[in-house]
Amino acid sequence: MAVVNQKGGVGKTTTAVNLATALAACGKKVLIIDLDPQGNASTGLGLENAQRETGAYEVLVDGAAIADATQATIVPGMSIVPTTPDLAGAEIELIDLERREYRLKDALAHANLAYDFILIDCPPSLSLLTLNAMVAADCVLVPLQCEFYALEGLSQLIKTVERVKQNLNPVLEIQGVVLTMYDKRSSLNEQVAADVRAHFGAKVYETAIPRNVRIAEAPSYGKPALLYDIRCAGSQAYIHLASELLRREQGLEGRSLKVA
Repeated sequence: MAVVNQKGGVGKTTTAVNLATALAACGKKVLIIDLDPQGNASTGLGLENAQRETGAYEVLVDGAAIADATQATIVPGMSIVPTTPDLAGAEIELIDLERREYRLKDALAHANLAYDFILIDCPPSLSLLTLNAMVAADCVLVPLQCEFYALEGLSQLIKTVERVKQNLNPVLEIQGVVLTMYDKRSSLNEQVAADVRAHFGAKVYETAIPRNVRIAEAPSYGKPALLYDIRCAGSQAYIHLASELLRREQGLEGRSLKVA
């Protein structure tokens, strides 16, 4: 599952890390692939730079095995393929490599993995790294901030997903849209949420992730919000989101849905 939004600051990495943690708490075996050169998912799970000798860059550019790049995290049942700022250079280096759009897909295909979920945290751009994630993934999860510019960006993203599906990955679907940074006291947030639900229907999760100070604090302690403060509103929202995702996955088994 590629966690994608070309706009930065929408809660993409926060969603990837905390949704993965909630799925692991449900007894699922989960792998996060940190494909964002900023490395926020790695930092948010407590990995220091010195611990990231082998990661996503080595997998994509040097052909390293996924198993060699994978590390356990502080979350039981959850592992990560970390990244370092070196990954920023992969954009240029990948251009001249054979099967440049398929590097991650090939690495996953050659690995003997036993995970229930693999979440790929993508950079905030529709880049060659994001393209690798979409080609490797079965589906896309879109965190969407509750603001009016969000719909415009989402339309562009959906067009990109359709192009990837037509040309590179015929199984790719939009699994769902998650509303983030939601404040029910804001009439603007309510209006945007209503517009998104009216436009995309059942693709939008019922669970909305609220603005929450504890979620914002957690990465500075190298922990997911669920480990930092499981009782806070943000953590509880991600637990509900994981439950909803699991129900949706069971209901979608063997079916292909289009965006409404």
